[in-house]
Amino acid sequence: MNREQIIKLFVTLGEHFARFGEEVTSRQAIADAIASNSWFSEQEIRHAVEALRTRMLDEDRLRAWLDSYPSLPVGTPRNILVVMAGNIPLVGFFDLLCVIASGNRCLVKPSSKDRVLMLYVIDLLRKIEPSVAVELYDGSTSPDAVIATGSDNAVRHFRAEYGSLPMLLRGSRSSVTILTGKEPDTKLKELCDDIYLYSGLGCRNISMIFVPESYNTEQLATAMRSHRVSNAGFMNNYRQRRAILTMSGVAHTDLGHSLLIEERTFPTAISQINTARYSSLAEVAEWLSAHDEEIQCVACNDTAFINEHATTCPPLRRAVPVGTTQQPSLTDYPDALDVMEWVVLNYRHI
Repeated sequence: MNREQIIKLFVTLGEHFARFGEEVTSRQAIADAIASNSWFSEQEIRHAVEALRTRMLDEDRLRAWLDSYPSLPVGTPRNILVVMAGNIPLVGFFDLLCVIASGNRCLVKPSSKDRVLMLYVIDLLRKIEPSVAVELYDGSTSPDAVIATGSDNAVRHFRAEYGSLPMLLRGSRSSVTILTGKEPDTKLKELCDDIYLYSGLGCRNISMIFVPESYNTEQLATAMRSHRVSNAGFMNNYRQRRAILTMSGVAHTDLGHSLLIEERTFPTAISQINTARYSSLAEVAEWLSAHDEEIQCVACNDTAFINEHATTCPPLRRAVPVGTTQQPSLTDYPDALDVMEWVVLNYRHI
């Protein structure tokens, strides 16, 4: 497929996504996805699809993105295996998009947790363009390269299994936000979407909040308490974590569905959100730099701070406005690893 055909394919997919949930096939996909993964909800599946439609499948956005890679699509397709995570709905879609847009063949190995939705998308792509270079990986086609996402333990497995091939691997990461103390209630409510959407399971979910030294966390806690959380798995995690913290005598603020703790580390439980006080923003930038490889993105509305420190603080180059962490664009590459550039650099070795 040439560039125009690729753009048309994904723009048409976006048009289908605009009707997602309105016709029988997509409604059935939603129901089946929820039945196979109790962490998924209809609202969150719809949110994921809409974010992909508006942020990645818009024609102008696609053209501008592909214009940055004049050597793509490649002349001779290679088989690139994409081993997908399944922590949030369609989390593996962007890798599929990158592989097809680069002119290569995508061998899809979906997570069992997100298999239903990924098969739905692949079926749509085939209906739009029967010759689209995508197939489910069953081991019969040998991959020439691998893109894989999973836990840190899974990454070690990937290295052992695919060590002889060019690999782009991604492990676990967390995200942070930086508050100035001047945020209105509306902005704190938007922050709650960054925290709680997808039950906090995504690497772009905020799990650590930097606040000024004298900040009164009650306004933040009030906003967080008002956010509706109903997933049974999340609530079980909350109750277990609350019991552990209570028995251990660890000070915490109980929000009724999650726990707010003052600690300058990333929490290990999805129902725990940590706060860290800072005396200067330079101090925050220093901490972010030291933990660059643990951070997926930074939610921050202080553009002056970002502009001042972005050259020396890599995580700030991945900064997005508060309330938008779950709406990544085509250039918000996971782990700051440019998939398209990786294809260009590795193509001659594949």
